Amino acid sequence: MRCGAVFIYLVLLGVVPARADQPLPVEFIEVAPRGSDLEIELTGTLEALDTVELGFREGGRVTEILVSEGDHFAKNQVLGRIDPLQLQQALNVASASLDAARATEDQARQAAERAQAMLDRGVGTRAARDTARQELSAAETEAQQAQSTLDQARRSVENTELRAPFDGVVTSRTGEPGQVVGAAQSVLSLAANDGVEAVFMTPDLVFLNDAMGESIALSTLDIAAPPMTGTVTEISPLVDPTTGSVRVRAKVSEVPGELDLLGASVRGRLKLSTGEAFEIPWTALTSGEGAPSVWVVRDGKAELRAVEIERFDDESVLLSGGVEAGEVVVGAGSQKLYPGRPVVAGDKS
Repeated sequence: MRCGAVFIYLVLLGVVPARADQPLPVEFIEVAPRGSDLEIELTGTLEALDTVELGFREGGRVTEILVSEGDHFAKNQVLGRIDPLQLQQALNVASASLDAARATEDQARQAAERAQAMLDRGVGTRAARDTARQELSAAETEAQQAQSTLDQARRSVENTELRAPFDGVVTSRTGEPGQVVGAAQSVLSLAANDGVEAVFMTPDLVFLNDAMGESIALSTLDIAAPPMTGTVTEISPLVDPTTGSVRVRAKVSEVPGELDLLGASVRGRLKLSTGEAFEIPWTALTSGEGAPSVWVVRDGKAELRAVEIERFDDESVLLSGGVEAGEVVVGAGSQKLYPGRPVVAGDKS
């Protein structure tokens, strides 16, 4: 028996060839399903959930920028100003025009009332009354237009102050005092304090869409911060043509309030459950007619069968089809097989 064991061992090592009519000692592997959880590791950055590029609604020369990059601010806080001189002059002109239009309206109203009274007493004419009414209508229209112009001029003066739309932090500053800016030209980039998200760029993985709504473990790389968790909220439907990657966003559940995390590098670990698969070693995988295959043992003989590969792991291959639980496939020694070759379980110990 010892000689027989040594012979089988030498056959497995390829030192002693086995005769074609003699069963070839090979490694038998019983197929069994197992969970095929997939762990994905991503690297990205922490960004504000809401960001905005802020600029003045009116063009002009910047006189003040009251915040710098990294400064925190409160809602409605004044962040900058432009020179209001010309707009203030326009406001003064509009106010004077409104006063004049209202005076003209009052005169026209009095004239219309006199014309109506004279007609009622029988000493006036309908033509005079109608003319007075038309002049009153024109004066009212002019007064309304003057009021609208005044309101617009007042808003323009108010818009010389740049106010924060929310509580947040300044992420960048592009405007400086003395600079002439156009309407809506960005001078500050702001990030809101109401949320942080992790943004990753990842290869277009097969099961990536299953990550939507899943929890992801987050840890910072370049600053000290406690572990965090997030929820995947967005997976880009398109692949970036430049990088060949897909953008994934995850909202951070609880952000440490005492830390400024915006812009920090972060690592995310995401575990996906992809159901069950059959795990085989690399040595069991071969090729038959250009398709991935394995040698299945039936009635003591090897039979080549095509299989469907779910994915490759570091030391094994996961199959999604082609074999069934309880079947036996050949591992080590599969390279020596041909259809119908007798095989026997070899003892490599």
